[in-house]
Amino acid sequence: MVWQRPDERQPYQLRPVSFHQGFTRFAPGSVLTKCGDTQVLCTVSITEGVPKFLAGTGKGWLTSEYRMLPSATQQRQERELLKLSGRTQEIQRLIGRSLRATLDFEVLGERTLTVDADVLQADAGTRTAAITGGFVALASAISQLLQQGILERSPLCGQVAAISVGLLQGEPYLDLNYIEDVAATVDLNVVMNQHLEIIEVQGTAEEDSFSRTQLNHLLDFAEKGIQQLLIAQREMISDWEVLFG
Repeated sequence: MVWQRPDERQPYQLRPVSFHQGFTRFAPGSVLTKCGDTQVLCTVSITEGVPKFLAGTGKGWLTSEYRMLPSATQQRQERELLKLSGRTQEIQRLIGRSLRATLDFEVLGERTLTVDADVLQADAGTRTAAITGGFVALASAISQLLQQGILERSPLCGQVAAISVGLLQGEPYLDLNYIEDVAATVDLNVVMNQHLEIIEVQGTAEEDSFSRTQLNHLLDFAEKGIQQLLIAQREMISDWEVLFG
């Protein structure tokens, strides 16, 4: 029996993706990222100075924070205040690792970029949407640094996007929504750069093991989806040639 997708997409199809830049007023980089019904607000802030372990090196840093609003899901969730859940810590570290792969920190100088990913509405794929939208917000913030003359050249040296894939009734499917995510026997989150090289793969067999052949099929689906996301990102960044010249 073949899995019937609730939104009638083909197995290899992404949900509709959009980036709404300048969504907030004060952050140098601000993007509302929509992937189907998942909505993540990605903002980038810039501060002078770096963590102690980098002080005096001339290198900058990027860190990230991830939160989900209480009303982002059907059942209200308590705010994480004094102690973050293991899931939240894992996701924000993933976002930070992924976006750090796009920067030359010597060119950035001793400045810290903070990427905030706030989930307004969750329908699965929040971490991958945060990475994909976070890159667009990061490019906007770097563009401001260049326009203001704070930087002479762009520290961006790469591009990154991420997507989820999974096995449903033994077959690969791209960009799972919540219903599919819950039903999937295997769930992967894949992060790739502009060369379609892997930055990170997070994979779990929820019920039974899966084969190397199935893993290859999942990665093939992820690669095709990420190719489309990379194009969508570039289309949103008007000064692409300046940032990556």
